[in-house]
Order: sequence, then structure tokens, then C-alpha cells
Amino acid sequence: MAHTVPPPRAPLGASYRSGAAQAALVHWYAHVLGWPVAEPVPGGPPVQLLTGVRFDVLELPADAGYAVLRRGVPTGPVALMGRRMRLLVAAGSADELPGLLEWLEWGGVPLDLTALGAGGRITAPEPPGPAGGDPAGAAVWLRPPEPGCEALLPALAAMGGGTGRGAPGAAGAAPDLARLAGAAATECHRARLARTGNPARAGQPLAFS
Repeated sequence: MAHTVPPPRAPLGASYRSGAAQAALVHWYAHVLGWPVAEPVPGGPPVQLLTGVRFDVLELPADAGYAVLRRGVPTGPVALMGRRMRLLVAAGSADELPGLLEWLEWGGVPLDLTALGAGGRITAPEPPGPAGGDPAGAAVWLRPPEPGCEALLPALAAMGGGTGRGAPGAAGAAPDLARLAGAAATECHRARLARTGNPARAGQPLAFS
């Protein structure tokens, strides 16, 4: 069954380049969601969210990301910025990703699938408003966060309440990080083949998809 992908959620109000809008954005993330935010610098870059505390991020090309969403794989909040998609996952997942990809038999395959954990940061999308476009490549939410959403972020079994780290994909309280990582790796590989002129191979089923 085909799964629909939500359009980007247009930001509310003025651009967060203004001081008042930056303050409102920081307040929403820090006080409504309880997420750590880097101290904004007047005239500096957009507001930044710190990764590795309340969540980590899987980042992949947008075309591969949309293919993952069409699969209907359970995710947490999802953001889009230009040609990159960001999938929020449980804190600690960035450290697990290399071993998980090895376990899924994707080790050594160039995927353009990366993870941000402790010490990382991402541009904060503005709080979502009505469905709309992606203004000039700004960071926007496809699946916006809600207070307390960290408890439902994709995680390994041991992180999400399952029975053991040695069994990726085992049942847990949170969506399955192994399933999400496997789908992301498959779609990154397919998208790469399509971009490099192998559309026939890109459409073939993969043994580890």
C-alpha cells in the first residue's frame, strides 16, 4: 500500500532572522519542548538545536528520505532543509549506527547516511504552521515534534525497552531503529545508483532491504 508523505509545514510568522522571532523560536524549543538550544548570536546563523541530549539525528539525501517515508516505516519527527532530510532518533543512536549498519550487512557501502549525536547541532526549523512550501531551502518540519516525543523516538531494543542489544529489531516501547536504519540504507543506495546512471539496478529489490 502506498503511503502519502506530508508536505513541508510552512513556518509561522516572520523569518527567524529578526531578534524577536529568534527569541520566540528559542522559547518554543527550550520551554515548550524542553530541548537544548545553542545561545543565538545577534546577526549570526539561525537558531541551532543541540543533538545528543534529547535526541540524535539521522541525515540522508531528501530523495532517499522521501522514499523511506513512502514505505510507511515508523519514524519520529522529520525535518527537511534543502536537499537533506533529518530523522530524529533516540539519543545515543549516532554511536550505534556504524555497528548497526555492519549488522545489517551495509558496512563499507557508500550510503551518504550520517548521524549526529553528542556535540552536534542542526538548524532549528520554525514551529509548524499550515501546510505549505519550503521557502528558499529553509529548515521546515515534515512531521513536527510534540512535547514528550523523545519517549517515542526510534531506538534499539535495549534503548527502547526491549530485552537485549544483541538483537536489533526486537520489540520495544519505541519504533525500531534497526528497521528505520535498514530502510534508510536501502533507499540511500537506490538513490545513489539512480543518480549515477543505474536506474535499472536502483529499481531492483535488494537482499537486505
